[in-house]
Amino acid sequence: MENINKNHIRYREAERRMKKIKGFYTHAMVYFFVNIFIVGAKALDLDRGEKYWEWDLLKLPLLWGVGLVAHGLSVFLPAMIFGSNWEERKIKELMDKNK
Repeated sequence: MENINKNHIRYREAERRMKKIKGFYTHAMVYFFVNIFIVGAKALDLDRGEKYWEWDLLKLPLLWGVGLVAHGLSVFLPAMIFGSNWEERKIKELMDKNK
């Protein structure tokens, strides 16, 4: 019975992690397509003699890119730093401490 319960908990943890990764990939795709659209629209709307690469064009991709990097770090970095079983070990430690 305990093995089934552990498998259920691991499944839920894997499902939660998968949703975080899926959220990051969705964010990255939206970032890519929106910025391609904006850059393309700017290229089509250029006036004669107007510079293409200006701060106004680069501001959105750069600032949004910082947010995208932060999102990626929040999704992928904890597993690299703490290890794959850190949460489980910490939960057991806290439960043992509260006995």
